[in-house]
Amino acid sequence: MGHDPVVDDAEKLSSKDIFEVIRHEGIEELERPKASLFWSGIAAGMMISLSVLGEAIFRTYLPDSPWRYLLENLGYSLGFIVVILGSMQLFTENTITTVLPVMRDPSPAMFQQVGVLWAIVLFANVVGAFIAAAAFAYGSFIPAELVPAITELSEHATGFAPGEAFHRAIPAGVIIAAIVWMLPKSEGFELFLIMIFTWLIAAGDFTHVVAGSVEMAFLMVQGALPLQTAIWNFFLPVLAGNILGGTAIFALLSFGQVRHELPDKE
Repeated sequence: MGHDPVVDDAEKLSSKDIFEVIRHEGIEELERPKASLFWSGIAAGMMISLSVLGEAIFRTYLPDSPWRYLLENLGYSLGFIVVILGSMQLFTENTITTVLPVMRDPSPAMFQQVGVLWAIVLFANVVGAFIAAAAFAYGSFIPAELVPAITELSEHATGFAPGEAFHRAIPAGVIIAAIVWMLPKSEGFELFLIMIFTWLIAAGDFTHVVAGSVEMAFLMVQGALPLQTAIWNFFLPVLAGNILGGTAIFALLSFGQVRHELPDKE
């Protein structure tokens, strides 16, 4: 596959060009084998657990001071740095990346392709999250002194009322989509971009369905969170909020600002 000059010359990208870069990335994702999507999604679900682990380490070893909250949330960025820079399949990235091709070509076939990809990646992310959570809860992979902090973080993340969990998920969906939108023009600064904006998700106490699934699973595998409560109070409201923020808000606005500038369909 040849390189698109728009993609190669990232420093000169306009909004229209950024749309095309992300759309081409989305098409490539939609064309990947389903097995590749699945295993990449599992890897992302496992690696996003580093966000929970990073926060727990800061919370455990920093002094209990008012400034600790702002610093400990830097740990939340760790999992996202690995997943995004490692090009793993993270569901909330796909709420914009694979949606832009649909906005360009809103055909039934494209909707079906996106639906299948979303289902595979989300399921795989959750499987990976449960694997990591079970390792935290029952393995000897982490020091025992970190467990109380992980428990506190997990109880907080899953403890919102459904309506509040939904509303707090909307900004997180917008922020993840914004990261995807900014990355093509961030050559050399990708690490800082991901770090500062995922820190904002944690510092703003917003909810993220995949990172939060690690915390949800950590409590579930120990019998501390019933399945029904996990699904209806946390998972489905946060999933809906992330989709609304990433797709219905950010992706639609991104498309709206460039739709009259785009070339004819290929």
